[in-house]
Amino acid sequence: MGRKALPMPADITPEQPLTPDLMTNLNALSEHQQAIMDKYGEGLPYQRERIVHEARFYMAQSAEAMLEAGKRLIILKENEPYGEFMRIVEENLGLPYRTAARMMQVSIKYLSPALQAKLPSLAALGKTKLFELMTEDDEDLAELAEGGTIAGLTLDEVDRMSVRELKAKLRDTEKSLKASRRLANEKDQKINELSEKRLIDQYRPLGDEGLRQLREEIGLVGFDVKAILMGRFREGLEKLNSHSGDITSHADYLAGLLNDIEFEINVLRSDFSLPHHAVSELVPDWAKADADVDDADFQLPEHLRGTGEDNGEEVVQ
Repeated sequence: MGRKALPMPADITPEQPLTPDLMTNLNALSEHQQAIMDKYGEGLPYQRERIVHEARFYMAQSAEAMLEAGKRLIILKENEPYGEFMRIVEENLGLPYRTAARMMQVSIKYLSPALQAKLPSLAALGKTKLFELMTEDDEDLAELAEGGTIAGLTLDEVDRMSVRELKAKLRDTEKSLKASRRLANEKDQKINELSEKRLIDQYRPLGDEGLRQLREEIGLVGFDVKAILMGRFREGLEKLNSHSGDITSHADYLAGLLNDIEFEINVLRSDFSLPHHAVSELVPDWAKADADVDDADFQLPEHLRGTGEDNGEEVVQ
């Protein structure tokens, strides 16, 4: 009987180099995993069995131990695929995934640099209260641990309260804050609406009466400006000028003040394209009505003319 021929060996697929993008992603993942181990792994290398065992141990302990268990869950999550991590949590540790997620969040919260030094004081509150306080700001929790308050409660008061009382107090405080924020937002919205209405009204046609009132208002403001210039400002200039010889001349300083005023006036004139009238050009129209009459043609009314004989004066021609 002849021997059977041996099967042909399968060809070994040649090794393919990794693409640059994949290599970059793998390096980034490796660096991230190492950063997690440096932060939570206490200098030990990653070993799944050891991490699961330590997590199971700490889960049965106090609040501080719960945070330690949360650290182990973080390490597992960063080193295991998503589906495998869920299986380990549910089968090996007997935890619902949601509970594991909260434990990781609590660990990240209370082991942060802002709160880690305050952990002994906060951990004394117990695991459940740490869960309830997890949504509070780090600054508020640090203040609570240092003797301050949170939601109007001191650390001792939080410790003496039941979890249900604490939850109700935090809920009521949150509702009050939301109500305050809502009122503030409504107020800001009302202010914005009034500002928009004022802006619209600013460019709405005023009509003859509105224009007349607006001109009167601007005229009063201009009168106040002139009154200040010719009153207190002029008085100040006179007092300062009277002491010019005591130390030094104040002419440059006074000239600078007037230059500033002139500059602002010129800015207004430029912004509103206003002409520059000389003082002589500001004579009202009624005073210029007979400006073209020759002096030689001017005569007094007849009833004002005199003969000059009664008082010795010459007759006005």
